[in-house]
Amino acid sequence: MSTTPLPGIGVQYDLTTREQRHLSVIAHRDGARTVNVYRTDDPDACAQSLRLTEPETASLIDALAPSHHSPNLLSTTDLGLVAERIELSSVSYWNGRVLGDTRMRTDTGASIVAVLRRAQAIPSPTPDFRLAGGDILIVIGTREGVEAAAAILGRE
Repeated sequence: MSTTPLPGIGVQYDLTTREQRHLSVIAHRDGARTVNVYRTDDPDACAQSLRLTEPETASLIDALAPSHHSPNLLSTTDLGLVAERIELSSVSYWNGRVLGDTRMRTDTGASIVAVLRRAQAIPSPTPDFRLAGGDILIVIGTREGVEAAAAILGRE
């Protein structure tokens, strides 16, 4: 792998695979990534380019390296429970609505045990707690329950 600084943009990482395929990733200063795949007949000609947001990049890293410790994953126990951080988008359907309206525990079995808002932690938020874009919710449940909770919270 080689790296090339791109002034004002970020850093480009180039990789040639065992099958002699040329790939590059541009790490933009804003946290986004651009993944480029080059043609086999001309390794300098880009065949496909895909721009990923920072959260999409984190998801891809977890998919490529499952043993990688996700910064969202807080813990796993022998009981099969996980705790994960889920950020509420400012365009989420739930932005400005109360926690109880999500029916989180009823529909997923997962529990929101705390909310991180700016520099403040709100432990054990009540059903009348009003959610806001940018909140980071600490969700505990089974892997399936936490994934269902993330899907609900990601609704726009």
